[in-house]
Amino acid sequence: MNTVDTRSTDDTGTVDIVLAGARGHGRWHLENIRRLQDKGIVRLAGICELTPLTAEEIPEGLGTPEQSADFGALLDSTGARIAVICTPIPTHTDLALTAARKGVHILLEKPPAPSYAEFRRMADGVAAASVACQIGFQSLGSHAVPAIRELVEEGAIGEVTGIGGAGAWARAETYYRRAPWAGKRRMNGVDVIDGVLTNPLAHAVATALALNGTTRAEDVTRIETELLRANDIESDDTSCVRVTTANGRKVTVAATLCAEDPGEPYVVVHGDQGRITYWYKQDRVLLQRAGHGPEEYEYGRTDLLENLVDHITDGDELLVVPDVTGAFMKVVEAIRLAPDPTPLPATAWHLLPDEARRVVPGVDGLVAAAADSLALYSELGAAWARPHDANEVST
Repeated sequence: MNTVDTRSTDDTGTVDIVLAGARGHGRWHLENIRRLQDKGIVRLAGICELTPLTAEEIPEGLGTPEQSADFGALLDSTGARIAVICTPIPTHTDLALTAARKGVHILLEKPPAPSYAEFRRMADGVAAASVACQIGFQSLGSHAVPAIRELVEEGAIGEVTGIGGAGAWARAETYYRRAPWAGKRRMNGVDVIDGVLTNPLAHAVATALALNGTTRAEDVTRIETELLRANDIESDDTSCVRVTTANGRKVTVAATLCAEDPGEPYVVVHGDQGRITYWYKQDRVLLQRAGHGPEEYEYGRTDLLENLVDHITDGDELLVVPDVTGAFMKVVEAIRLAPDPTPLPATAWHLLPDEARRVVPGVDGLVAAAADSLALYSELGAAWARPHDANEVST
């Protein structure tokens, strides 16, 4: 990708950054920017929030960046070269395009948009402006991803038969009160699509598609969804999706935020002579194959903001450009177009008072079984997942 950089680097060689959305998950970005600032790579020039951060909210070492609720004006006044956008999902496209029109490069949090149309508007606008855009699927910066692809190409597990993904997490009821848009499918007539597969466990979907070699929109031929909820929300918290891809393989990802015993999410590559399991938050890989003992590996990771800086200063290749999230966005679109999630019967879940969260008994095993068998919940015999809850979308 050729990008045009019309903004200069300061005399110290550091790249100035504006962070839009510095609370919630934005706190992670603040700490990451501080890490890179300590290395002399970047400088936090500005923070865009509706309510300015207090001095106590800004990590030590970041100084006193300029603050404003006006994103465009802040980009102008700071002369920032990069904007990190970690704001509510429905705002992503407009903020990204604001940055692009000003020649500012972008790190855009996942999911990049709440619909495929908004995604295309963002991606096409960014391309027309000739600025760089990185989508924040941090797991795709792991060195485990190319290592797994190499194992597959070498035939370590024989012929690949499919890809499974599993995420069994827990979230308290307060999680859905963290922001007005939390747990919503739409708000004030605008798409949000804040569901388990599209936001908290979106990495499982994107990583599974990447390991299958099917990351672009045209790689998806069919999508089946089962969307359910135990919590009192609009969106889904216990769901699964099966994607049929152009290479003929199926990718099935099952996820819940109502786990009995929450664990690390993972993606498994199934072969006819073995399997590769990738715990993507830990960059840990387990290779199991016929005639060999289990082999476990741990890998490093390239930070996506640092990769973006290296791209605009040294020409390094971007790791997660918008187009390689096109297949993921097709999944988001299928979930957007699906019927509203089915509420689980009261007999299917119970409240853990000490943790103030809802639990679906047996769901941990179902999530793992879906990743193992590439089957949907209803096909695994879940009493609360009826076959007609599956929504099929041809793309």
